[in-house]
Amino acid sequence: MVTDKIEIVAKTVEDAKAEALAALGISEEQAKVTVIEQGSKGGLFGIGSKPARVLVEKRQSPEEIAKTFLKEITLIMNLSIKIEATSKDRQVSLNMIGENMGILIGKRGQTLDALQYIVSLAVNQRSDYPVTVVLDTENYRRRRRETLETLAHSIARKVKSSRKSITLEPMSRFERHIIHTTLQNERHVRTSSEGNEPFRYVVVSVK
Repeated sequence: MVTDKIEIVAKTVEDAKAEALAALGISEEQAKVTVIEQGSKGGLFGIGSKPARVLVEKRQSPEEIAKTFLKEITLIMNLSIKIEATSKDRQVSLNMIGENMGILIGKRGQTLDALQYIVSLAVNQRSDYPVTVVLDTENYRRRRRETLETLAHSIARKVKSSRKSITLEPMSRFERHIIHTTLQNERHVRTSSEGNEPFRYVVVSVK
């Protein structure tokens, strides 16, 4: 049976650690070592000596942590999915493939955003460095970005024509960022985020 942790008792901590690393087939850099008991040599002839006890766990990469945690969540939701995971520059991207993915997207991506937030918390609690998690399915993020970019340009034209501000519906931080970024180089309009989460929204107005 494959295991990712093992507890070893030996004469010394170093002996126990070496035995555990060999059993797991990993290097010390790939391991998290917890010394449960330091052990002691005891007195004359070793009388009263105590063995050392260590717990060695295989460190998971942020990608592995994210994939495992997300799989557990979807199993609880009774969803059978395939998860494609990639990582680059401290960003882990997860793409979910399966049936009924609309359930995981939710209204305007709210369920997807919530899942992404939860997975991100789980990863960053166990990672040695900050990690950005991006969760997607059926290219929803790309399609939503394209929709919002089109919307932003359309709103900008209306604002320039009417000279009146337009308030958009409440959006997630990710979606508001797309609106701001899309219109940041527009010379005649400006954008601002107003309101309180989770009902924060973007206002597009004349400069």
